[in-house]
Amino acid sequence: MRTWQVERRKRTRHLIELGGLVVKAGIVDLTADDRAIIYGALLWMANKLRSVQGEHARTLWAEKGKEVFEAEWKDGAPIVAQGQRSRE
Repeated sequence: MRTWQVERRKRTRHLIELGGLVVKAGIVDLTADDRAIIYGALLWMANKLRSVQGEHARTLWAEKGKEVFEAEWKDGAPIVAQGQRSRE
């Protein structure tokens, strides 16, 4: 396989994983799959991270994410946002 194909597959997998996090967090359901709302929220988050409060937000959000990931690993079952059904 050519180098560009390997890199393209890596990028595709990365993008799919990021999209999965958006679904897993319940964002798709909470916004009725409104891409403008999702994009606006991501832009707000990016601005927050660039602000003077960026490090504080980064720390809080990282702790929350790690807490949920660890709980998933411990229980062996994926945790989905409140109100969202598991799609297994």
